[in-house]
Amino acid sequence: MLKDLKPLWPYARRYRAKIAKGLTLVVVANLFGLSWPYLLKLAIDSFDAGIGALGLFSFAVGIVALALIAGTCRFGMRLYLNSVSRRVEADLRDDFYAHLSRLAPEFYNRVPTGEIMSRATNDILAVRMVAGPAIMYLLNTAVVAVIALSMMAWIDFRLMLWAMLPMLIVPPTVLYFGREIHRRFEEIQAQFGRLSTMAQQNLSGARIVRAYVREDTQSSEFAELNKGYLSRNMRLAKVWGLFHPALMFLTGLAAVIVLGVGGRDVVTGHITLGDFVAFSFYLLLLMWPMIALGWVVNLFERGAASMSRIQEIMDQKPSILDSEQPLEIAQPKGAVEFVNVGFRYPGTERWVLRDITFKIEPGQTVAIVGPTGAGKSSIVRLIPRLYDPQEGEVLLDGMPISQLRLEQLRKLIAVVPQEPFLFSETLGDNVAFGLSGEYDEQSIVDASQIAQLADTILDFPDGYKTQLGERGINLSGGQKQRATLARALTRDALVLILDDALSAVDTHTEARILDGLHDVLTQRTSIIVSHRVTAVKDADMILVVEDGEIVERGVHEDLIAGRGTYARLLRRQMLEESLAAAEPESFPTPA
Repeated sequence: MLKDLKPLWPYARRYRAKIAKGLTLVVVANLFGLSWPYLLKLAIDSFDAGIGALGLFSFAVGIVALALIAGTCRFGMRLYLNSVSRRVEADLRDDFYAHLSRLAPEFYNRVPTGEIMSRATNDILAVRMVAGPAIMYLLNTAVVAVIALSMMAWIDFRLMLWAMLPMLIVPPTVLYFGREIHRRFEEIQAQFGRLSTMAQQNLSGARIVRAYVREDTQSSEFAELNKGYLSRNMRLAKVWGLFHPALMFLTGLAAVIVLGVGGRDVVTGHITLGDFVAFSFYLLLLMWPMIALGWVVNLFERGAASMSRIQEIMDQKPSILDSEQPLEIAQPKGAVEFVNVGFRYPGTERWVLRDITFKIEPGQTVAIVGPTGAGKSSIVRLIPRLYDPQEGEVLLDGMPISQLRLEQLRKLIAVVPQEPFLFSETLGDNVAFGLSGEYDEQSIVDASQIAQLADTILDFPDGYKTQLGERGINLSGGQKQRATLARALTRDALVLILDDALSAVDTHTEARILDGLHDVLTQRTSIIVSHRVTAVKDADMILVVEDGEIVERGVHEDLIAGRGTYARLLRRQMLEESLAAAEPESFPTPA
């Protein structure tokens, strides 16, 4: 358990002053809080001495004063320690999120989003309970036990030994139940991760679920997962439910022994009535820490299991890192070069790219075309270092990008991805996402006009302040692509990558966008990936990729004359467009 919680110590160390104050108040609170049974003993024993009303009043005032001091200290200890636990929770969540933002795409390809969300919520909450309440009550239990046992031994050592006989069973009992709680809580959190994953996927794909009439099926599958989650929680509840009564039974057994042995000692005069009453109260005060010990063990075991799950993510090393001595380009120009690049996705054996070599001069527009699955998108993903190639290298202005600072490299590049992604913010905020700090709203308008988005925005009642739903669900596919294109254009980056960025746009809108982009593309290095050959015919160079290799390169006219893959793709596309443009009435009616 302590090994699993070790990563938590650096977070707690930041607040060691507050923790020290809080733990000191725990001790002080118990010193005053456990003094009143002794005053009660003195008051009872004073009856034989004929104490008067004034004397009893003084004892009463003393007990009330001790309670007030102890209560004030307990307020302070909770204020310090619980505030520290909240700060530790916030720091851990910040670091967890920052770490997630640095992980490469390969991590998200294999770890479900719901599983990550489970660790970012439930698990961090369980760790927070360790950082505050668990530590506070653990020390509280220890201090109460030491003081109460010391006072019991001082009153009657022999009676204390009798009372502690049942307590010998407490350590093995706590050890057994602690292990069971740890194991079963890990099972609960793992099941919660699966439950969260399914919920996240079905909510994100709600339209697909409805379109395929799978509501009942998906609800049944969710109910099965939820049933498993309930079952695991019930198994933990059974262990926890048995743990608490077991400790109560042991402490109750100790009370029975004290009542029998202590009562006989009072009758025989071995101890006074005041001693017996004080001893009984100290035993009673000791019972709560023994019972609370079960709750503390439960918190520690839950926290240890959760910290272990969080650490599994934190131990994931980003596969894309700055070099030990990163370089910077003093005056970037935007020349991109691939030299004998070979690439396969992490965890796979199939080569996606082999021996890719080409060079793009600053200000050139290069198009990459080819059939589906040829490796076009894989090429452009290597430029901003979303992945690193296993063979060869990618250069920017003659320098290997693996040696450049990631921050500078990615600021020089604007990417319009194949699958557009929009945040649940306003439309204007999404377009301006790549800009930091204050920005000129005119740049957003200009970019939207080039992307043929400005007229669409005017149709929205709130214009650029229109609130988008999750992933921009209230926009069409073409509107999403145009919004992400506008977002890339506002960056005014030196290298612009369009990864099949106009696939959801009709051919007429595409033509207007390309016409608007003409002046923009001449001012920067541009790479256009497209499945539409007609969209790239004006490029300075066209690379034809097939099965992960460049099979043809050149300008549009030369490639057509070559009658190779490029010419074949163009003929197929022209046929598809002519069929799509044909009127339904032009086809013969079935007999």
